[in-house]
Amino acid sequence: MQVFTSDSFFECYTWDPAAAPGRIEAILEEIRDEHTLVEARPAEHGDIAAIHTPGHIQDVRHEGLYNIASLAAGATIQAATLGLQEPAFALVRPPGHHASAEHAWGFCFFNNMAIALDHLKRAGKIQTAHVLDFDLHYGDGTVNILKPRGYVTIHNPQGSDRKHYLGDVSGNLAAAKVDMIAVSAGFDNHREDWGGLLLTEDYYAMGQMVREASKRLGCGCFAVLEGGYNHRVLGQAVRAFLRGLEGKESL
Repeated sequence: MQVFTSDSFFECYTWDPAAAPGRIEAILEEIRDEHTLVEARPAEHGDIAAIHTPGHIQDVRHEGLYNIASLAAGATIQAATLGLQEPAFALVRPPGHHASAEHAWGFCFFNNMAIALDHLKRAGKIQTAHVLDFDLHYGDGTVNILKPRGYVTIHNPQGSDRKHYLGDVSGNLAAAKVDMIAVSAGFDNHREDWGGLLLTEDYYAMGQMVREASKRLGCGCFAVLEGGYNHRVLGQAVRAFLRGLEGKESL
């Protein structure tokens, strides 16, 4: 699988858990031998401006974060474009699913997922998409931006235990009828992370579910990194998810 990333994401660009030193490195340590790393390219200003207001873009510039945020958005566009043919992953930071058109919070600045799907839609490469957002936190920015546009369904899974959570994911994907399945892949619901719910093997299972739904529909699929903050288990969880998404037989 091709993984779109950059050494620029090693940078501690601000003081929050998503920018903590070693986060991207912990993932690369687990996946670099199994996947092809492709250098990320920044998003075009037009792609960002199609989603975010001029005032918000100016605020991100003022904070000195435009370059790193546009690079994350650009890598996600690259993964989404390749995802039309084969599974792909954007290994990026800052994350994006808490970024709305006019404001952002939760360690996010530009909404990587919304920018990538809108890019495909405006280019006529997709008509419909489904977003599976399995981050611990509700992806309010993605919902705020994409839901009113009418061509994207968005699912933030719920469940008081692993069985019900995975059942919710499976049932929702089974009902999907779209041109693209896109995953906001946050790993902070891991048993050893903030959420304390899922095991590493559960991320493998969700990767399998996305792959199977994509094959059933004959549609594309891709994923972009959102949360996940325990560096000791983060790389293992990402590796498990990608192995499931790629169709590997085991963790």
